[in-house]
Amino acid sequence: MDEIEAAGFLFDMDGTLVDSTAVVESVWTAFGHRPGIDPAALLAYAHGRQAIDTVSHFLPGLSEGERADLVRQLVAEEVGRTEGIVEIPGAVAMLEALVAAGAPVAVVTSAPRELAIARMRAAGIPVPAVVVAAEDVERGKPDPQGYLRAAALLGVPIGDCVVFEDAEAGLAAAVASGARAVVVGQHTSATTADLTRLPDWTRMRALLSR
Repeated sequence: MDEIEAAGFLFDMDGTLVDSTAVVESVWTAFGHRPGIDPAALLAYAHGRQAIDTVSHFLPGLSEGERADLVRQLVAEEVGRTEGIVEIPGAVAMLEALVAAGAPVAVVTSAPRELAIARMRAAGIPVPAVVVAAEDVERGKPDPQGYLRAAALLGVPIGDCVVFEDAEAGLAAAVASGARAVVVGQHTSATTADLTRLPDWTRMRALLSR
């Protein structure tokens, strides 16, 4: 059993608490086919990032209005597709235990709030009082702004928080924030070399620092 102690617990959503892989890959692969973008390159870049940043990266010639319209269409499609969305094993029980212990908990996601809430509810994930979503920050991951905002809202110094992430952009944001970063899943890079890793939540016990 892995025990992780902190004063505040900050979680990414997709890939960390919620497995929405099938929906994400379907929607973004279909998007990539239209302008002829390589699906593998698109998905590799998009994971952990805001939709607007991904669209801007691959379609830089669009106007601001065109980008915004396209992102609204993509998000609306994702919100309406919750079939097959499940928890990362053990996530529900782990979060319920944290809430029962009175631990400060936040979700920091690159998804818009509506999409984040829809996916957490579809997977049975308890929705914490603090959710920092795409519209709550000026700069998305890998910028640390979201995690810094979440820690401030919880009233916990970021250095006393632990961040759980599965993707490169989010892990970079976590490390840059000054929090302790923990990898959930199999992502491996130079960023993850010295970080604690959890395959899922089934053998993890969170302890609240007092």
